[in-house]
Amino acid sequence: MERKLPSADESVRAIVDELKRRGLTLGCAESLTGGALTATFVAVPGVSEILRGGVVSYATDVKASLLGVSRDQLLLTGPVDGEVALQMARGACSVLGANIGLSTTGVAGPGPADGHEAGTVWIGLAGVLGEANRLLRLSGTRSQIRSGTIDAVIELLRESLWGVLPHQ
Repeated sequence: MERKLPSADESVRAIVDELKRRGLTLGCAESLTGGALTATFVAVPGVSEILRGGVVSYATDVKASLLGVSRDQLLLTGPVDGEVALQMARGACSVLGANIGLSTTGVAGPGPADGHEAGTVWIGLAGVLGEANRLLRLSGTRSQIRSGTIDAVIELLRESLWGVLPHQ
C-alpha cells in the first residue's frame, strides 16, 4: 500500500500538533523570506501554543546585532552561508526563548547579490532536535524562490521531528 505524502498545509498542521504534543516551542529568524515562514505557521489555528515569534533580519548588521550572528563570520562569508544560517537559528532560540529555531538566508533575486546567484539559499535548524543546515539551489521567480525556501524549511523541520515520513 502506497502512502500519500501530506500537502504543505497538512504538514504544517501536523508539525504544530506534534510540537504541542512534545511541549516544544518554535521561533523563526528570516532574511529572504521576510516573515513569510512565520506567517505560514501563524495560518494554523492554535499555533500560539508553540510559536514564540519571528525575527526578520533582512539587513546583514541586524543578523549580528539582534540574532548574535558573529560579525567576523559575516565579514568572512557574507550573509549567504551555512554557518550564518545555523547562527541565525541559534539566535532565534535565544532571542525568542524557543526550543527550536529555524532560519532562512540567501538571494531571492531577481539578480545576484553578495556574490551569489539568485536562488542560492541556506536554511538552518537549531535547538533541542539538534542542528542542521542545508544549501538550496532554487530557480524561478523571486516569489517561487521564497516559496521553495519555506517548503524546504518545513521539510527540514518535519524530517527532524519524524524522519522521512511522519508517523501515522
